Amino acid sequence: MYYLGIDLGGMSIKAGVCDDNGKILFSDTCVTVRNEDGDRIINDMANLCLKVIKDAGLTVDDIEYAGIASPGSTDSEKGVIIYAATLPFLNYPIASKLSEKTGIKKIYIDNDANAAAKGEAIYGAAKGYKDSLFITIGTGVGGGIIIDDKVYSGFNFSGAELGHIVIVKDGLDCPCGRKGCLESYASTTALIRQTKEKMLTNKESALWKVCEGNIDNVNGKTVFDAMLLDDETAKEVYEEYIEYVACGITNFINIFQPEVLSIGGGISKQGDILINPIKEIVEREQYSRFSDKKTIIKVAELQNDAGIIGAASLGK
Repeated sequence: MYYLGIDLGGMSIKAGVCDDNGKILFSDTCVTVRNEDGDRIINDMANLCLKVIKDAGLTVDDIEYAGIASPGSTDSEKGVIIYAATLPFLNYPIASKLSEKTGIKKIYIDNDANAAAKGEAIYGAAKGYKDSLFITIGTGVGGGIIIDDKVYSGFNFSGAELGHIVIVKDGLDCPCGRKGCLESYASTTALIRQTKEKMLTNKESALWKVCEGNIDNVNGKTVFDAMLLDDETAKEVYEEYIEYVACGITNFINIFQPEVLSIGGGISKQGDILINPIKEIVEREQYSRFSDKKTIIKVAELQNDAGIIGAASLGK
């Protein structure tokens, strides 16, 4: 069996053909070109899908189904993108549109974080477990919940917005309209802001050396690179940031008690230096700290392929 996974993003569209083991046989990408009604995106997506299938040495008849991992809110039953802030779609029947243009009869759709969570559950860090939770740390904080091998998204397909739990009452403004959301403190965007704020208070910090004297060069790795230089200011930023991330993760574990919680996104590539201190805080603060069975916290395994592989797993 072969499956087509489509990772729809605001900047690019990625598509890949996967086998039964979740291995990507061939993939390609194109730029997301937006117009008012979104039809340009569908046309480009359809052409990309047909190209990937052909380049993999297959035909449309060889594809069991296609899956789309999309930002925003999606209705997985109707195959509709309800709303996506970065795309010109509003209650858009993307599954039927793509089916018409490609000839692929079965097309599934889900939120990108939900798709990644399912991909991790079937092929990645949570393989072999029935209940798992996935969070992705990047521009924002997203999440997906798997309960009894199924994606949980609430009755209106808008559940699992894990980045929008409040961890600081009346805290920083969040793009969602609330104040003090986890996303405002634990995203990579937040880490960059926190780093810049600390740099301005200490012009002698090695953080300036790492970003070559230009504060605009700060990224999600800057703090970790400066810590290798034994910089105290970087350590302060790092320790505060870890506490925010761990606070959110502890909350999720207390609510869902998943067997596995995996962390994805670019910052997860820091590995143990990110995961180990989070584990220490969670171990100390989780409600289940006296239980024989505790949630396993680990780095997500699919990384940059999570969108394609997750989308390709949506029909399973």
